[in-house]
Amino acid sequence: MRSFRKFAVITIVAVIFLIFVGGFVRATGSGMGCPDWPRCFGRWIPPTSIDQLPANYQEIFGAKLKGEVEFNATKTWTEYINRLVGASVGIFIFITVILAYRTQTDRKIFYICLLSFFLVSFEGWLGAKVVATELAPGMITLHMVVAVIILGLLIWAVLHSYSDTSFHTGKEQKSDLLFLLMMALFITIGQIIFGTQIREGIDHAQRLLGDHNRSLWVQEVKGKVVFHAILSIGILVLHGLIYKKVKSRFEGKVLRRFASWALILVILEMLSGTLLSLAGFPAALQPLHLTFSTVIVAIQFILYFILAKRSK
Repeated sequence: MRSFRKFAVITIVAVIFLIFVGGFVRATGSGMGCPDWPRCFGRWIPPTSIDQLPANYQEIFGAKLKGEVEFNATKTWTEYINRLVGASVGIFIFITVILAYRTQTDRKIFYICLLSFFLVSFEGWLGAKVVATELAPGMITLHMVVAVIILGLLIWAVLHSYSDTSFHTGKEQKSDLLFLLMMALFITIGQIIFGTQIREGIDHAQRLLGDHNRSLWVQEVKGKVVFHAILSIGILVLHGLIYKKVKSRFEGKVLRRFASWALILVILEMLSGTLLSLAGFPAALQPLHLTFSTVIVAIQFILYFILAKRSK
């Protein structure tokens, strides 16, 4: 059982890292760095220089290069590394399924992990569709949502492997906390989805105004950014209440630690969002902003599952 938990936690971290890498691909405009799938420029190992491509490569792949006049090795390898990380996560989840089958007496854990494996296979298919549709916004959003669901399933499997008395939450009132956590989880996932739409608006502003007018990009999506910020304040208030209630009701360190980390990450998320708006959406900060949101969702899952399990 211990080996399952350890490897499952590693897999959870790998999923979060994959989301970070995917955010970096998106932020740097590298999504079409490989214009075909599963190969990249018709090769299993991408080219490192234009000399490795046929002379007419622009005629072959030009329609999908998203305006790139010439081959860009940095973008190509950024997208290729994203694919390698995605494939590695798929392998990790497959191993997690095997460990769940071999080490767990509760078949429910195995089926949860198996479902996550089916979803990561579906995620790979979605990745191919994202390339085929040339980064269609709806496909990108769905790609992100499925990743969050996989993350939640893996966390559920790990927590379910513990006994009901492992977290010592006692018999304190939990229904209001569960309600607050459900609200926070719903709004945070909505924020992630809404954030992908803001990113699409920024992409449009970049094409319209050019890189030299980076400071004006936010003006094109100002209404959405303001609404996004208001929702963030709501999440901050919710987590402030969650932290206060957890601290006053529970003596155990586990719930208190996760509640405090969630609150800290929400604050960091808001600070990074503010910097994004003020600094013209720097590429280096965008994946960090997305990763903060993902980790917040992970902690919300953990808090909810622990409290819900002890409420039964």
